[in-house]
Amino acid sequence: MKLRQSSKWIQFGLIAIASAITLPPAFAQDAGTRVAAVNVEKVFNESNMAKASQTKLQNEFMKRQNEIRESAQKIKSAAEKLDRDSAVMPEADRVRRQRELADQDRELQRKQREYTEDLNQRNFEERAKIAEKANQALKQIADQRKIDVIIQDPAYANPKVDVTDDVIKALNSLK
Repeated sequence: MKLRQSSKWIQFGLIAIASAITLPPAFAQDAGTRVAAVNVEKVFNESNMAKASQTKLQNEFMKRQNEIRESAQKIKSAAEKLDRDSAVMPEADRVRRQRELADQDRELQRKQREYTEDLNQRNFEERAKIAEKANQALKQIADQRKIDVIIQDPAYANPKVDVTDDVIKALNSLK
């Protein structure tokens, strides 16, 4: 009887070992899962849509940028002139001109902040438009290639799974 029990335990042990060897693939994630990767910054920098957006923003903000640059140059010139002339001008005039320069500088800084905020807002809006189109392109590529997961900006991706260039081509083909 002891022999029968020990042989059952041996059989049970062999079955357990065989199961341990063969079952992990059954419990593991489906081996057919297809993964791809996309470099978002490359899409935002190299697609025709992104380049057109960048040109549009440059044209839209060029006038304000030039005005700010000219104002800064005028303030700098006025400050240099005040430094040169301050020794020979009356105290009241010097103080008045220093106040005027300080006011002009504060106004310039306010305009620079507004410019930066407006530019960032418009840049965000344009990038959102590109991202929307890029997501549509990604979905099409995923459907065509039967990709289950697309990872955005991975630390490393084998070039075989990188679909960035395909996304750029899809965006470039849009009107």
